Amino acid sequence: MALELSLASVSASPPAAVLAPPPPLAPPGKEQQVAGVGILLQISMLVLSFVLGHVLRRHRFYYLPEASASLLIGLVVGGLANISNTETNTRTWFNFHEEFFFLFLLPPIIFQSGFSLSPKPFFANFGAIVTFAILGTFIASVVTGILVYLGGLTFLMYKLPLVECLMFGALISATDPVTVLSIFQELGSDVNLYALVFGESVLNDAMAISLYRTMSSVRSHAAASENFFMMILQFLETFVGSMSSGVGVGFISALLFKYAGLDVDNLQNLECCLFVLFPYFSYMLAEGLGLSGIVSILFTGMVMKHYTYSNLSDNSQRFVSAFFHLLSSLAETFVFIYMGFDIAMEEHSWSHVGFIFFSIIFIVVARAVNVFSCAYLVNMSRPEHRRIPLKHQKALWFSGLRGAMAFALALQSVHELPEGHGKTIFTTTTAIVVLTVLLIGGSTGTMLEALDVVGDENTSIENYEDNNGYMPPTYEEGTSSGGGLRMKLKQFHKSTTSFTALDKNYLTPFFTSQTDDDDDDFGEQPQNRRVRFYDQ
Repeated sequence: MALELSLASVSASPPAAVLAPPPPLAPPGKEQQVAGVGILLQISMLVLSFVLGHVLRRHRFYYLPEASASLLIGLVVGGLANISNTETNTRTWFNFHEEFFFLFLLPPIIFQSGFSLSPKPFFANFGAIVTFAILGTFIASVVTGILVYLGGLTFLMYKLPLVECLMFGALISATDPVTVLSIFQELGSDVNLYALVFGESVLNDAMAISLYRTMSSVRSHAAASENFFMMILQFLETFVGSMSSGVGVGFISALLFKYAGLDVDNLQNLECCLFVLFPYFSYMLAEGLGLSGIVSILFTGMVMKHYTYSNLSDNSQRFVSAFFHLLSSLAETFVFIYMGFDIAMEEHSWSHVGFIFFSIIFIVVARAVNVFSCAYLVNMSRPEHRRIPLKHQKALWFSGLRGAMAFALALQSVHELPEGHGKTIFTTTTAIVVLTVLLIGGSTGTMLEALDVVGDENTSIENYEDNNGYMPPTYEEGTSSGGGLRMKLKQFHKSTTSFTALDKNYLTPFFTSQTDDDDDDFGEQPQNRRVRFYDQ
């Protein structure tokens, strides 16, 4: 009987457990309240960042640029949230998700970079920009990766496999000279130097992402050393395919706005909506095809500004210029706040201090090899009066700050690499980003004034062809140069001049409704108006 009672009690226990009341749930509006608090804090930090940036620019305080101030705000708020009893749900609203960064924050920034390029100085320096951005980024990535690998072999630092070292070299080669460019605009600088720094940074991000994804793909397959040529082929396929996709979407948009007849007053809303949708269409198309959306939307921005923009009505032109500039400013400021908050909240691996120290030295060396070797190649093909002076080369070397792109790729590497390797790379990248943005960014104004490359008010976009700037290529001058390399470089620069003629005589008439050189007005950047406001 006792046995039966015990069995009955055991058999009755599971239903009792099942029928037990569940733990109390959070109130229905609690999640919405937490989400509202998180969004409110983000908006508050954005407002504080813009106001602080305005005050700093108004008083010409260049030791704390706007990007550095935004990063500091994120670091301070993140540090306070980390040591406080803030609820976990609230913290999740500030976590840096690389998907959110790549899909929502980065596209408007990259599109605005291509959309705001000034065609005159950009195409006049196109050969040099491509050399620095494509060849230079490749050199910097390989040099950094090899030095880090050799440092591991000689026990100077934490040892990583060669492919992972090359991945680190690719992600850390992504420069973000937003601080340098903002000080260029505030102090005034040679327009050709501005075009070199800006053009290199625009194409550099796309090149770094393509290199990183190629190295990541090689790592995921066995026998990476046997697939070296396949790696090069895959990179070219990704880069050229993405560029072709972006250019194609840009040309399609130009033809649509040319022949659809949307430039009338009652269709202005439709015209603006379609124009805003095309960049994201280009980005998602490339991502859907397994290509690089960043490369695609960059070239879409360049093509849409050069061809599609002139097919819009005057009111639509003003709207889309202001809209993308506003969207890019919001996204860029939010990225630095977002990044600073996440740096303070993330777990870091500080056990390999030697890896961080020597990595900083190696990227400085790699940047120098990149800039001075590429400048030497560019100067070989240029006449004496168009060569890049040494002080401009030093400014290019100094402007290689690391920012959000390197941080996002490093955060992505945490999920792709073994735990110890990914954490070490992420911590090192975080230290480099904070160091370059705060210390180097704050000393940029002093450095540029010491090099005497700022303060020249005469080299504006409108008169950049005078003696103070670089003149357009004049190859009929008899500069007899020996050596096949010099002749090949000259042929490359001749091809850029030929492309300018092709664009003026055939592409512009076909894709636009222009009848004269209206593209001369494309060079004005919205930021220039802001600079004149602060110069009052």
